[in-house]
Amino acid sequence: MHTMARALLACTALLAVLAVSEGWAAGPFDAPGFTKVFTCTACHGPAGNSPSDSMPIIAGMPPAYFKKQIAAYATGKRPSPEMAPYAKMVMHLGADDVAAYFAAQKMQPAKSTADPAAVERGRKASDQCIVCHGKEGKGDVDKGIPSLVGQPAGFLREQMLLFKTDKRNPGDVQLKAIKAIMATIQDATFADLAAYYSSLR
Repeated sequence: MHTMARALLACTALLAVLAVSEGWAAGPFDAPGFTKVFTCTACHGPAGNSPSDSMPIIAGMPPAYFKKQIAAYATGKRPSPEMAPYAKMVMHLGADDVAAYFAAQKMQPAKSTADPAAVERGRKASDQCIVCHGKEGKGDVDKGIPSLVGQPAGFLREQMLLFKTDKRNPGDVQLKAIKAIMATIQDATFADLAAYYSSLR
């Protein structure tokens, strides 16, 4: 038995060495709570870093903002036939746990392939966005204003259009001001604004 115990100990030590040498480090799939967010990663990417131009990056998102949007989707205040069932699932599994998981993940900004001219036009047109999102586009966590930095350009443009047409959280008085601003912006400018904020780091 003594010999067998030593053999088992030697095997354990060898596996530990191999794990280090092969780079078997814990990744996002090993993080606590991953089993509750597995379905989310199908669209939003591993650890919430979306590879899609149309899906938002939710890695690093403040928990309060995440939970507010999930509740809005689940109750129909933010209409989305695609998101509603998943939002209800998150509410069932535990929005606090899911929000905490994504908040703990490091955001990897979307790859920006925008025309530099579009980015510059967007920078010049962003003055009216600064009052809420700040000069660097990072928003205000305490006020529940999200960061726009590094989000996919396609997603940003779509949200601006939804705000303009009152299709995002329709009738929400708290969003009345931003919708009034969006109504004054030409649709073509949204692409430039999206390119600019997506390019920020």
